[in-house]
Amino acid sequence: MADRSGRGIPFMSIILGIDPGSRITGYGVIRIVAGKAEYLGSGCIRTDLGELPSRLKQVYDGVSEIITQFKPDEFAIERVFMARNADSALKLGQARGSAIVAAVNALLPVSEYSATQIKQAVVGTGGAAKEQVQHMVTHLLKLSATPQADAADALGVALCHFHTRQSLIRMAGRASGSVRGRYR
Repeated sequence: MADRSGRGIPFMSIILGIDPGSRITGYGVIRIVAGKAEYLGSGCIRTDLGELPSRLKQVYDGVSEIITQFKPDEFAIERVFMARNADSALKLGQARGSAIVAAVNALLPVSEYSATQIKQAVVGTGGAAKEQVQHMVTHLLKLSATPQADAADALGVALCHFHTRQSLIRMAGRASGSVRGRYR
């Protein structure tokens, strides 16, 4: 993974996190500078109460607009979980697909995380409540106000991606160090 100058580990990157929904899709954008997360923006794409195809287009258009505005380098989205209501899960999956297509059309790499992974990365426990995620996102990004729940969840997705990427970079560094040590 290269930074904007093409030299290895990214010094600066922008991550767009998405909490998908067929009625409300949360988005959160953070910038990573020198290994620290900074808040850039967040909010919600609220769809009309019309037919599902129209709402899916609104999700696609909304995510495309956010990509144009913030110019992210990476895209992270929450994975679909199987809800008690199969119809709701299918609609969620379709909204998620609309957001992913917007990212792929913009040539962004797409990463996916489960709700448990996101909560674990942000709060420290996979069983955290929405309010705990909101609190920790507010604290970690030093926000002056608590974001709406869907926007906070999307910021949590972006933070999860950042923390996961940092962990992989650290593990790769340790692995390459141990390999070099064996062959010297």
